[in-house]
Amino acid sequence: MIKNFLKDRFLITKLRNRFIPSVQISQRQLFHHYAELACKDELPAFSETGFRVFSQFEEDGKLLFIFSVIGMDIKSFVEIGSDDGVNSNSANLYFNFGWHGLFIDGNPHSIRRGRKFFSKYPHPWFYKPKFVCDMVKRENVNQLIEGAGFKGEVGLLSIDIDGNDYWVWDAIEVIEPRVVIIETHNEFGMNNIVVPYDPEYFYPGKHPVYHGASPVAMTKLANRKGYRLIGANELGFNFIFVKKGLADKLLPEVSVESLLTHPSTIEGYRKFEAIKDWEYLEG
Repeated sequence: MIKNFLKDRFLITKLRNRFIPSVQISQRQLFHHYAELACKDELPAFSETGFRVFSQFEEDGKLLFIFSVIGMDIKSFVEIGSDDGVNSNSANLYFNFGWHGLFIDGNPHSIRRGRKFFSKYPHPWFYKPKFVCDMVKRENVNQLIEGAGFKGEVGLLSIDIDGNDYWVWDAIEVIEPRVVIIETHNEFGMNNIVVPYDPEYFYPGKHPVYHGASPVAMTKLANRKGYRLIGANELGFNFIFVKKGLADKLLPEVSVESLLTHPSTIEGYRKFEAIKDWEYLEG
């Protein structure tokens, strides 16, 4: 009983710490510091910019760095596979930089939890994000996004649905994001492969590793859609792409190989052995 009480108090304290003024102040100072360094062409390495406030890993810091360089004149996001939107790639931009956006997830419990959270901790300048509960497929993704009121250029698109991520991004036409962060399947290594599209797919499917697209295939898709690869989270599976023509010299393109160096990535290659002869398409 006491143990559970202390655990609950710890989680509440941890959550509230995300909203203390010093968190927002320090991030805004960092935003302006990066912008100044960009003018002097003295930016730090992208790999050194990560930190976590709301994101699952260190994506909050890396996204702040990117938008410090390309600007935040378009403060809108679309996050597909958001769960409740709390530990997301967009929540930090929402709470600390005045963004607005759309969270889409197929779990009704997560959507209810998210609506409750964002009502309990309202945005100090703007209005609550929109939530849509639906299973996202190639066939409905544009309708879901546009139906929620989002169209044209947006600041950020985040996709993490543990399955048809590649096919969903490939199908998106109704929005044109400046930055895209999307999960790749780095167990596939440097193979240029994509698991065939299955509109009824639900993780873990026939095998927990048999879904998604390799980093190489995802990067080829990004290039076709007009994006360049500039980095990833430290573990090398959340790839980050920026629209070509936006700060090309300050945020240079990097190779896929340079992002697949973490020990967990190397170990993950062994998981591919069991399914290496299954059906794949070329990216």
